[in-house]
Amino acid sequence: MRSIAIINQKGGSGKTTTTVNLAAALGERKRRVLIMDLDPQSAASLWLGIKNGGKGILQVFTEEGDLAHLVQDTGVPGVEIVASSQWLIGVEKALLGKPGGELVLQEKFRDYLQGNSWDYILIDCSSSLGLLTINALAAAKEILITVEGQVLALYGLAHLLQTVDTIRGRLNPGLKISGVLACRVNQRTRLALDVVEKIREHCGKYLYKTIIRENISLAEAPSFKLPVTQYAPRSRGAEDYRALAREVIRQEKRRVVYEKEKN
Repeated sequence: MRSIAIINQKGGSGKTTTTVNLAAALGERKRRVLIMDLDPQSAASLWLGIKNGGKGILQVFTEEGDLAHLVQDTGVPGVEIVASSQWLIGVEKALLGKPGGELVLQEKFRDYLQGNSWDYILIDCSSSLGLLTINALAAAKEILITVEGQVLALYGLAHLLQTVDTIRGRLNPGLKISGVLACRVNQRTRLALDVVEKIREHCGKYLYKTIIRENISLAEAPSFKLPVTQYAPRSRGAEDYRALAREVIRQEKRRVVYEKEKN
């Protein structure tokens, strides 16, 4: 099972769009995916038609809540979700000063999710680097960084990579970068393509070959409570996220080869 936190410390970078549509594209390829919505704005949950996730996820962090009991079907083949709600806003205050507060989710993963048959857990993180996001980074095995195809996005990327190094050193030494994904790229402008090249120079091997292009279908899909692969299956948005899913799956094969060589 691969657990991937999808992160960026800037809003509008494509985190939720990537979480929902990558999950759907992986589901099309017969992978079983659990989305965990750790953003109090609940964008992933609302996108998939869940208006109120209730107090369940808050109780997971503040009481002895069972994470596995919160799993809901989304209606998207192969995709389930642990939904968020505005109750999550209270997590920061509840965990502040609590010993081990940054490791709660890591413990819940171990106690309730190990041994389940998901191929992927995709964690949609908040834009702020608070205790919720730190919990996600401490619990996940991998991260996927989304970067908007604009100049200002480059400034936050270096700081985010430093944050990942800090989390590795203090909380999660095995945390790996699955990849950096260029999102909302307008290929009709030279500036956007230059930004992608700058990301490639900065991130090297981590940048996915797939680029998520600006696409009206991606913007419209949340209004219809559907991933773009269902809302507009022949659109550029669906095409791009299917390409990303193929890249992500190919990473599994490289890991298998590496493990065999190591052993």
